[in-house]
Amino acid sequence: MQQYSLQQKTFLALLIIVTIGFFWILAPYGGAVFWGIVLAILFAPLYRWLLKKTNQKPTLAALITLLSIIVMVILPLTLVGISLVDQAAGVYEMVKSGDLSVTKYFQKIMAALPQWAVNLLDRFDLTTLSTLQEKVSQGASQAGQTVAKQAINVGMYTFDFMVSLCIMLYLLFFLLRDGQALTTRIRTAVPLSRKYKQRLFSNFTTVIRATVKGNILVAIAQGALGGLIFWFLDVRAALLWGVLMAFLSLLPAIGAALVWAPVAVYFLVTGAIWQGVTLIAFGVIVIGLVDNILRPILVGKDTKMPDYVVLLSTVGGMALFGLNGFVIGPVVAALFIAAWDLFASASEFHTD
Repeated sequence: MQQYSLQQKTFLALLIIVTIGFFWILAPYGGAVFWGIVLAILFAPLYRWLLKKTNQKPTLAALITLLSIIVMVILPLTLVGISLVDQAAGVYEMVKSGDLSVTKYFQKIMAALPQWAVNLLDRFDLTTLSTLQEKVSQGASQAGQTVAKQAINVGMYTFDFMVSLCIMLYLLFFLLRDGQALTTRIRTAVPLSRKYKQRLFSNFTTVIRATVKGNILVAIAQGALGGLIFWFLDVRAALLWGVLMAFLSLLPAIGAALVWAPVAVYFLVTGAIWQGVTLIAFGVIVIGLVDNILRPILVGKDTKMPDYVVLLSTVGGMALFGLNGFVIGPVVAALFIAAWDLFASASEFHTD
């Protein structure tokens, strides 16, 4: 009995070591693997439909699904990325040459302040008003140049991006073709009862589909609407700001407002009243409603998680894992809730 126990423990230790080693090897391209799995889950219904249409030919159905993903997802994102880098390069050159100066914009704001605001600043005796203006202007200029440089750096990692993209597409083909068999093997290997495995796997796929579809649709809608209103109001680099709003909209409730609200304030204090009022009204009524109405419907309804859990898990996930965290966070939260529900139901059963 002791010998068998020792063999079992040794094998378990070996299993843990080789598993950690395998994930360590995958770590450099973990993002590509992660998004390959996510896209495979999202487009699995399309693959199954094509499988029926192709008379159960899995390779052909997987190839058609992969081509559809490239046309519907990869190519549009690539075109937007190219335009974004080009526009960011133009903004950076304007900032560098002085044609687009954050300092000038800040000085306009300071000049437009009413006298009571100027007196209030002087009364606080932080320093003289001119010194405060100079320090804030310098900080704003440095921040503007830093943001522009970081946007330019996106174009410097083209090779790594292409390698990751190829790995993701290659993996995605096999996940689509062999995903069902792989999922069955994983379910069989997990040492839990069928009821527990069914609940956890179901939650995992449901949350990924709801989170990705919901957050991406909300991000696209808010980014497109924000870029459109910026273009209408003749704000420079409308595409750049629209994409930034789309990324920030992954933060529920406040994301896109971090971009359009300061611009609206700038319009108001510099005398462009109708532009400022229009941007505020559009931001609150149109962009805000997209977040408040679409996100709970697309994310919270399918995941059956409270809105505050979706918000906290999304923000926490992005803080830990970057952009991938807007999926990882809610998935972990949903599995946490499902696991504790199962534990509670099992405890009640044993108590009874």
